[in-house]
Amino acid sequence: MKMKASVICVLALFCTGAYGQKEITIDDFTLRNTFAQRSVYGINWMKDGKHYTTREGNKIVRYAIATGQAVETLVDGDILTPQVNFTDYELSSDETKILLLTDFESIYRRSFRAEYFVYDLPTKTLHRLSDGGKQSYAAFSPDGTKVAFVRNNNLFYVNLSDWREVQVTTDGLPNAIINGTTDWVYEEEFGFVKAYHWSPDSHKLAYYRFDESNVRQYTLQKWNMGALYPENYVYKYPKAGEDNSVVEIWIYDLPTNTRVKADLGRETDIYIPRVTWTSGPGTLSVRRLNRLQNQLDILHVDVATGKSTIVLTERNARYVDVDYCDELIYLNDGKHFIYSSEESGYKHLYLYTVYGQRVRQITSGNWEVIEFLGVDEKTKTLYYISNEGNHLNRNLYSISWDGRRKTALTPQPGTHSINLGPDYEYYLDYHSHASQPLQVTLYAMRGNKPVRVLESNEELKKKMAEYNLASREFFTYPSADGTTRLDATIMKPVDFDSSRKYPVMVFQYSGPRAPSVRQAFVIDGWAQLLVQKGILVVTLDTRGSSYRGEAFVKQTYRQMGRLELEDLLAGARYLGKLPYVDSTRLGIYGWSYGGFMASLVMTKGAGVYKLGIAGAPVTNWRYYDNIYTERYMQRPQDNPSGYDDNSPLTYAHRLSGHFLLIHGTGDDNVHIQNSMALQDALIRAGKQFNSFFYPDDPHGIRGTRRRHHLYTLMTEFIIKHL
Repeated sequence: MKMKASVICVLALFCTGAYGQKEITIDDFTLRNTFAQRSVYGINWMKDGKHYTTREGNKIVRYAIATGQAVETLVDGDILTPQVNFTDYELSSDETKILLLTDFESIYRRSFRAEYFVYDLPTKTLHRLSDGGKQSYAAFSPDGTKVAFVRNNNLFYVNLSDWREVQVTTDGLPNAIINGTTDWVYEEEFGFVKAYHWSPDSHKLAYYRFDESNVRQYTLQKWNMGALYPENYVYKYPKAGEDNSVVEIWIYDLPTNTRVKADLGRETDIYIPRVTWTSGPGTLSVRRLNRLQNQLDILHVDVATGKSTIVLTERNARYVDVDYCDELIYLNDGKHFIYSSEESGYKHLYLYTVYGQRVRQITSGNWEVIEFLGVDEKTKTLYYISNEGNHLNRNLYSISWDGRRKTALTPQPGTHSINLGPDYEYYLDYHSHASQPLQVTLYAMRGNKPVRVLESNEELKKKMAEYNLASREFFTYPSADGTTRLDATIMKPVDFDSSRKYPVMVFQYSGPRAPSVRQAFVIDGWAQLLVQKGILVVTLDTRGSSYRGEAFVKQTYRQMGRLELEDLLAGARYLGKLPYVDSTRLGIYGWSYGGFMASLVMTKGAGVYKLGIAGAPVTNWRYYDNIYTERYMQRPQDNPSGYDDNSPLTYAHRLSGHFLLIHGTGDDNVHIQNSMALQDALIRAGKQFNSFFYPDDPHGIRGTRRRHHLYTLMTEFIIKHL
């Protein structure tokens, strides 16, 4: 019996998925990167502003920025003697030498060891930087005649004229004394590992010295699969309320081989989150933060004597967020600096004299300066990214430093990330929004005119059509106290039927100033897979998580988890009232801070969500590092109830629903101790749950096969129990 052609077409449609939708598999986003966005990486501007260099395989190629045409190959590692397979590089300021990094060996999130070579462009000669063992964080002096580096907790430099190696410090010792780089907690929470700075005249090195002798040790057991015995890895990790390293700043004078210690005051229980040279070589700028992080001082240090002067003090009833208000730029006139602060209630830019006298507030309004990009001192113009008009957007603005002539250079909605040329003649705009993949465009600043498109992700757009991916719909929901509308998105199957009742998986992170909802293009392959399987995927932000001013983010102070939990439960109630949501089939997922919140939802907030998956969760903030934790919670001895009243450990006896706990045993950041403590509490409470540990994996599960296993594990858990 024959079928009509139209019927055959309909059957073919459903055989390939709804509306011709190609099925997503876990392989697509773990093994194959099917939905990866293309971008433009490694654009390193040259000082003329008209050219840039980039690494292509094992070559460094110089390009003309306006045309995109290759001008010359500066170095080809394959034909060097010896051959150098480099993974990163740096040009000297005069662009006559290149520092090549090879044999990279990761330590923690940012720290590493490597071998370095120096290639001289005029003579086309190659020289190994040091024969004494691997180095870290090598950097040219401003005049290009020397290279400094760190090895075995000591600071060195090499004179490139005769390749003489000079050891600046000699007392470096593992788990005791560190020179020129940071301890673990500074690396993780203040975001840097290169802890030395060349003076503008190349005659001095200012460097950090950490004495971590009194910091308590943490032991990670490395299973080293295949070895007969596991290995104990011991390192210093200061938990909340515990002793920190004692930090000093020293200034070493190269010509005289002498050093001066900066006067940081009598109190040693402090942080030095940033050090930078002023525009002159005689004065070092040091930012000093007290232990509770609610007072920041900017010190100017006379490098000849070490004497310091406080030029600016900022106090806050809760905390001064150095991690966010990071801008301190000294102008070349030697008379002024630009500084960012939240003192108005929103992060803005201010102009000061070098003596700490405020000249003016440059930007103002109920919006945030997200990032200060630079200042063109010739035209007295500042460039910055802000969320003016919509806190979900990121746009490029310019403004004169008298606070006038503010101009939106990228008015298109979405997220704009900017790579600004050194002479402010050109900039690269990395732009996307929820429905548009990343597009990279070169603009000429004069007239703000597009010059050429470097990447438009046309292949990805074809993939999106082929798989008929679900789109993200933005909405808001009321906070638990009803005072604020909070951000959220929802993804529905392409054959969505509003008369059906769907299960929902909620994704969230919920940490301070760490929104999950933003106006940018993101393809989460796992979320798309769940949606294809008929599960709605919702992303919720909570109070404290977005860039909506100081009062919004700091309302969670001393009580991390409480308001966030209230909002995640309020979000569940909001979703449960939607006619197409099955309120009895809600699940929640999160990693790290999100894992903390997923654990808290399933214990303290039990009974609302049917299922929870917590990855690498903090289960009591007493277990986490002190810089991050005390910024938001004060010390445990100052705020014990804040720690315990919002800990999943306190409410393990309330666990209800299906709970999956996941952790890497090699997590140096959120220790597996957190999950072991939660497991123990759940066992003692007689609660049944699921857990899975990945041997030796760090905070994020690494490797394509291991991530394939992870997403298979979580997907099967959701399909079975939701």
